[in-house]
Amino acid sequence: MSLYRTARPLLFRLPPETAHAWGHAGLRAIQRTPLLSRVAARYTVADERLQTTAFGQSFPNPVGVAAGFDKNAEIPRALAALGFGFVEVGGVTAEPQAGNPRPRMFRLAEDEGLINRMGLNNDGAAVVGTRLAETPVDVPVGVNIAKSEHVDPADAPDDYRRAYHAVADGADFFVVNISCPNSQGFEALQNRESMAAILGDLVDAGAGPLLVKLSPDLPDPAVDDALSIVEEFDLDGIVATNTTTDRPVSLRSPNRVETGGLSGAPIESSATGMVRYVAQRTDVPVIGVGGVSTAEDAYRKIRAGASLVQLYTGLIYRGPSVAREINRGLLKLLDRDGFDSVADAIGVDL
Repeated sequence: MSLYRTARPLLFRLPPETAHAWGHAGLRAIQRTPLLSRVAARYTVADERLQTTAFGQSFPNPVGVAAGFDKNAEIPRALAALGFGFVEVGGVTAEPQAGNPRPRMFRLAEDEGLINRMGLNNDGAAVVGTRLAETPVDVPVGVNIAKSEHVDPADAPDDYRRAYHAVADGADFFVVNISCPNSQGFEALQNRESMAAILGDLVDAGAGPLLVKLSPDLPDPAVDDALSIVEEFDLDGIVATNTTTDRPVSLRSPNRVETGGLSGAPIESSATGMVRYVAQRTDVPVIGVGGVSTAEDAYRKIRAGASLVQLYTGLIYRGPSVAREINRGLLKLLDRDGFDSVADAIGVDL
């Protein structure tokens, strides 16, 4: 952590997307060498108290990488070696797409946040599916599937189904992204009729375990509609939440005026509130996302009902040791509160 703090000012002089590409390149290089096992030995916290199960999968620890960090499934083995208990790749669309024009990612350093309007740039589901099928990973890997930009919302069910079939053989679970704020046409997918059509089509296609990712900007009645669809189609879980278009008044960075989805520390409290709202109203596992960068952040979401947590922005600000530090911290918090395992702490504040 101290080494990364030294290097971070230099990295932060680069445009965010450039720095991200450099980090990816380094992890890809390590992934191809025997160094990977040494990295795993350094960063993995192996303790049975951290183990948990959800939607039929076993996780060595509850801390995962959120969609967006490894869009094209290029470094899942390296991320597992950094101590993460699972990895979600994507968002992946049926066809390759370039995303929005640059610049499209902005640091809010004063707030430990990011704003991105990437626009679901990815290599396409066929390429990602092949990579996953050819890449053994020691932890569960999920694929976030999304609507292609050019596809009319009325044709979205078929588009999602095509993406699913292309990645089906390489993933352990699937997350349906109907809440991306950075790509055209997603607002039209968040009504009950559209969600039911997309999810029903995927259920008919045999997709599973199948989770849905919700927007933090949905009003409570719309969240309730989404939860009723989860129950109706017997889905396996919920990811709460995506990035937000909201801008808290507490933001200090000049980049707060940029359009796109806000993530990181500024949304930690609201994201945890969404986890709690969802967990109180459903029996399926919840993955809590939004503002996780410390053990305390993760623990609040777990106590609020999250079976697992994910992060992206926390990696940017805390560096490659973030999963190790969170898992070590979780063990101390479990001991402090007298819990034998992470599973025992899930939802205790509900």
